[in-house]
Amino acid sequence: MGMTSPQYARCVPLDGRMVTTEWLDPEARRRRLADPRHDIVHEHLVTEPADPAADGAEYVFEQRHGPFNQYRRTLRRTGGQWRETTVFSLALPWFGWAFAYPVRAALGRRARSATSSWWLPPDVLSTRQVLVLGLLAAASMSSAFVNTVFTQTVPFAASDFDIDNRGIGIAGSVVRAGIVLSLPAAFLADRLGRRRIITITAWAAPTITALGAFAPDFTVLVATQAIGRPMGLALAFLVAVVAAEEMPRTCRAYAVSVMAMASGLGAGIAVMALPLADLSDQAWRLVFLVSLIWLVVAVDISRRLPETERFTQRSATSIPLDRVRFILLAIVAVSANLFVSPASFFQNVYLRDLRGYSAALIAAFTLVTATPAALGLILGGRLADERGRRRLIAITLPISTIFLVTAFSVPGSPMWISAFVGGFLGSVAYPAMAVYRAELFPTGSRGKVAGILSAIALLGGIIGLLAAGSLLDSGWGYGQVMGVLGLGQLITVVVIVAGYPETARRSLEDLNPSDPQVRSAPRSGSGEPH
Repeated sequence: MGMTSPQYARCVPLDGRMVTTEWLDPEARRRRLADPRHDIVHEHLVTEPADPAADGAEYVFEQRHGPFNQYRRTLRRTGGQWRETTVFSLALPWFGWAFAYPVRAALGRRARSATSSWWLPPDVLSTRQVLVLGLLAAASMSSAFVNTVFTQTVPFAASDFDIDNRGIGIAGSVVRAGIVLSLPAAFLADRLGRRRIITITAWAAPTITALGAFAPDFTVLVATQAIGRPMGLALAFLVAVVAAEEMPRTCRAYAVSVMAMASGLGAGIAVMALPLADLSDQAWRLVFLVSLIWLVVAVDISRRLPETERFTQRSATSIPLDRVRFILLAIVAVSANLFVSPASFFQNVYLRDLRGYSAALIAAFTLVTATPAALGLILGGRLADERGRRRLIAITLPISTIFLVTAFSVPGSPMWISAFVGGFLGSVAYPAMAVYRAELFPTGSRGKVAGILSAIALLGGIIGLLAAGSLLDSGWGYGQVMGVLGLGQLITVVVIVAGYPETARRSLEDLNPSDPQVRSAPRSGSGEPH
């Protein structure tokens, strides 16, 4: 290998758990390679050679803090070169396949810091944190499927049962009003523990939702979803609570973005199942049966999800809520969902009735416009953790709303482009908005507040759905309706910028001084408490 060779050779993965890289021999390169890594993993030196210049000299490093179940890096001098071999096993369940190539690539090079790759969290996560995040993301997939399936299938079920737009709007409102059934789960999570209630809802949500396949009429279908969907919502807001309590203070929004991306995958599976509805007038029932695949996630959560350290060490004293914070978050929950809920719920009706799209074309539209926008979630999570929440929301949310309203106003390629841009920018804003619910309240009431705010958000959604359904039936165009409801997003931005505190890079105990310091909390890569 001559002096004109690249700085490092191509990474060679073996059995999915090994990366081997050959490097040139200059002393400066050896010194750098012989330093413990502090990028994707924090290493410590286990073995050091007596004479680094001798053939066969070997350094051995192991993980001090990082995301691997097993990790060992060996640096060996052979024939005038250094051969670096890293053997690893990523602790991430369910999504290890998605990160396999980026992890191999990162291990095959020497980055300057943990923030040098856009897909990495702002700080190094521990093995426990990666395990928990993977399980929470899997639960988010299940929750998103349950929360999406009725929205996707309702045009076909309504057509089968001869229900008009007003009836569809009422059905959506009834299903959303079922959120009150999730409140006991929120209160019990603060008393009995996050793990126990998450496990129950992970089983209940897909099981009850699947019963919609056997509904004899539209009323029974709505009734099954008015129970199953709240179980999915309870699962969603409780995993957000666990993420806030388990992740480092530098990575809470990033964790939200990962779970939201997983939610997008779960919702995407519901969309991909939608073409089943084209098989016959009653084939929409098959889509509900697909819900049963998520019982596999329930099994895994039952086996491996730990209880959070913060819950086990919570204060025994009842701590009153900060009313100002609660009111501000409640206003945002209502104003944001005035637009988001009807825009989501009526999208398929708009595409089917006004644009003449089939189920397959609706699925293609959703996947093409929404799936790439999921990258905005990771970008938004990193920006929210590194640059702050409020500024990000103030920039991205208004622009996102404008483009989404445009998507309801124009046909053809401008509609597809507007939906993509609006969805992407909305994804960038989402982690910063969602993380606040779990950050601004103490451990003893975090689950309860998350449940109540979710119910209030559904209230805003119900108002938006009823307004949209009535206006559409009275002759308003889709673009006009969404434009009026989009004004709620302006209220959202004003309240967040003027009233919310900046929470980026602050510990939960700093934000909620009434909480006790967690003695054995997982640590961030810098060694500071999360």
